[in-house]
Amino acid sequence: MRLLIAGGGTGGHIYPALAVVGALRRRAADAEVAWLGGRRGLEAAIVGDAGIPLRRLALRSLRTVDRDVHLVLDPVRLAASVPQAAWLLARQRPAAIFTTGGYVAIPVVIAARALGIPVLLWEGNLRPGRSARAVAGFVSAVAVTFGETCRALGRGKARTGTAACFETGTPIRDLSTVDRTAARGRFGFPGDASVILVFGGSQAARRLNEAVAAVIPELVASRFVIHVTGDEDYGLALTRRERLPIDLRSRYRPEPFLREAMADALAAADLVVGRAGASTLAEATALGLPLVIVPYPHAGGHQAANAARLAEAGAAIVVPDQAFDGPALLAAASILDDPERLGPMRAAARRLGRPGAADAVASLLLALARRSTLPTLPEIAWLASGGTPS
Repeated sequence: MRLLIAGGGTGGHIYPALAVVGALRRRAADAEVAWLGGRRGLEAAIVGDAGIPLRRLALRSLRTVDRDVHLVLDPVRLAASVPQAAWLLARQRPAAIFTTGGYVAIPVVIAARALGIPVLLWEGNLRPGRSARAVAGFVSAVAVTFGETCRALGRGKARTGTAACFETGTPIRDLSTVDRTAARGRFGFPGDASVILVFGGSQAARRLNEAVAAVIPELVASRFVIHVTGDEDYGLALTRRERLPIDLRSRYRPEPFLREAMADALAAADLVVGRAGASTLAEATALGLPLVIVPYPHAGGHQAANAARLAEAGAAIVVPDQAFDGPALLAAASILDDPERLGPMRAAARRLGRPGAADAVASLLLALARRSTLPTLPEIAWLASGGTPS
């Protein structure tokens, strides 16, 4: 059974799809998975490392926000990618396609529609992106992280044939086997450490890096810190670490980027300070971690909406990007000293967690591929909550 993943650009589009691939491989021994991405995005590096065959369309999966020549070239590349996608799909003939939205989804969904190939779309933001809104009316089924997104995509959260919209949560890697004490040991931290994970995401770490740099000595005086800096600022972070007193250096662990090791970083943490990407929020809540969220201000309001949803549920505190600095970071760290705030935040995060989202999405995709009846909403809710697949 051939299945195709279509997605790319940022980690928020790629890692949920990789989690679904993992669930597919556990559930369908005959599944042959290939990936269709674009140019400029992270898929070229990440997907290849996962051992999945990757083909790329002419378009750029990570579009520019600058006023430059690409504002003209991007629509041209998009138009050229439609016949390219149709040719690739006609050759491969996948039984079904899973797309995480983004620019890549547009030519793939157009081509799949013409060829009669079923498509499952997943949208992880409370406020859906433009590409997801553009293709939602042409796919076979929709999976979302937040139930409210169904209405925004023009899909009723009801069983109405191919118009079904399912609240699955965000697909994440399997975290059930990650051991907290062992994870702390891998970062060189003692088992009883108080640990903060500061994580800016694949595009937006600079503001958080500057806040950490401003207060490193005070921050690590009573905490252990895992700081994901991004490649550009990693060297500076190492230099600042060497400037700390010798007895404090082991408390600060900068990392340029974490892929598989992010599971250990989350398991080791007591508090996450970071952006509001769907994957970050999903993995943190699956582990019952409270969050201090600094929404990325240049993502069309998606992250602000995601963050507000978690704050309303009591699992997170939101700090606007322009207000986040060294003192704000120290204030965030103080949450760990306040059990009356920390306990309810942990409980709220656990209620929001959907550790089985990848299995829920895989069930929908396999049903489309096999041309069988889609699972019911209660069945999907059970899987998403961590229920065992049948």
